[in-house]
Amino acid sequence: MAPPRALVPVLIFLGTCVAVISSLGAPLVPAIARETGASLADAQWTLTITLVVGAVATPVVGRLGDGPHRRPVVLGVLAVVVAGGVLAALPLGLGWLIAGRALQGFGLGLTPLAIATARDALSGERARSTAAALSITTAAGLGLGYPLTGAIAELGGVHSAFWFGAAVTAVALAAAAVVFPPSPSRIAPRLDVVGALLLGTGLACALLFLSEGETVGWAAPWLLVLAAVAVVALVAWVLWELRRPAPLVDLRLARGRTAAVAHTSALLVGLANYLLLASVTFLAQTPTSSGYGFGASVVLSGLILLPFSAGSLLAGRVARGLAVRGRGHLVLPGSALVIAVAALLFATARSQLWELFVLMGISGFGVGGAFSAFPGLITQAVPPTETGSAMSLNQVLRYVGFATGSALTATLLEAATPEGAALPSSSGYTVIAGIGFAVAMVTAVLTGALLRRPAARAPVVTEARVTGR
Repeated sequence: MAPPRALVPVLIFLGTCVAVISSLGAPLVPAIARETGASLADAQWTLTITLVVGAVATPVVGRLGDGPHRRPVVLGVLAVVVAGGVLAALPLGLGWLIAGRALQGFGLGLTPLAIATARDALSGERARSTAAALSITTAAGLGLGYPLTGAIAELGGVHSAFWFGAAVTAVALAAAAVVFPPSPSRIAPRLDVVGALLLGTGLACALLFLSEGETVGWAAPWLLVLAAVAVVALVAWVLWELRRPAPLVDLRLARGRTAAVAHTSALLVGLANYLLLASVTFLAQTPTSSGYGFGASVVLSGLILLPFSAGSLLAGRVARGLAVRGRGHLVLPGSALVIAVAALLFATARSQLWELFVLMGISGFGVGGAFSAFPGLITQAVPPTETGSAMSLNQVLRYVGFATGSALTATLLEAATPEGAALPSSSGYTVIAGIGFAVAMVTAVLTGALLRRPAARAPVVTEARVTGR
């Protein structure tokens, strides 16, 4: 049975919706703090909780969706996200808002399932281009979500942005119910509950450690306990997964060169990405009295990220052109170099507002190019029955990179704030840019060295054709 014509646009809309929903908390944190009377640290949980739940839910949703229940899993998760949007939109206080955002975090696990669906339901170039476009929505959707939700919140209040998110997700749910294909006829995989609990505990504690360290102090006893629990749980998870016949994520499939490159790069690119995203947003909203800030509104600081989305979308087309010319193996290292250029510009050219627009466009091009390469690398390295699970691991590593970059940005800016001062010195942003540059260069060198070897060259050329649009 041929897939419906609307399947591809619905999958793309689903991926974009997930990315936009995940970005709802970032530009709204100061407004949430003002409206609820909470501290900025407490309001920050409206973003942190979504990443924590998303990181935990992604591999579980991916594993459940690898079997014959993919369609009900996708529809069920969308229903949970709609409920979370409604709960966050109701004026019930900060606690209920955080609970709603936690429910929305389950939606972060849908992108790998959408990519697996494209591979199963489509064929040839159509399947390859759809998978690449879905991967890019992670980057492009963030650039769209920041200014859009900021504008809605400024016009109608904070809760109106969450009503918007609930409405958009409801449309995605209705569309998926109509056109989403039947689940693949496969044996239902057994869910590795112990593995899910260990991974969930490890990731949750690690992300809590990263997000709270700059607020309560890295030497706080309960924070050190969290860090210890995270290390123990993640080590135990690795050992458990390697011994399971049907693990939550088959780490043995990640040992190959191609898969290792994809997973390591996802973490590093995610880190470098959020170092720039978070710091540029902070810098734009810093008062002009600081001597370096622009005093931008939430809407204007969000608009700075529109070039990020445009660059991400353009990157897919360039990746295809490189593949056609037999240079697909350059996509990932080249994208990392572009991110390094953006970080270098942030370190040396940020005295004018238009410079922020330019460097975010360059950053989006690099991040979009890297994200477009991951699906092909993963599907090249794993069997079809493991696509959802392997993409879930890749997605989890992106979220860990995002959270690390966000927490590290806040930590460095706090360290750059003189005692008794309300704002950090400009040198703090230079340090952030330097770290982003270093991370991107390490990614470029590693991927360039590994993907140019003869043993990896043929798979990478094939993969680049996968990532073309």
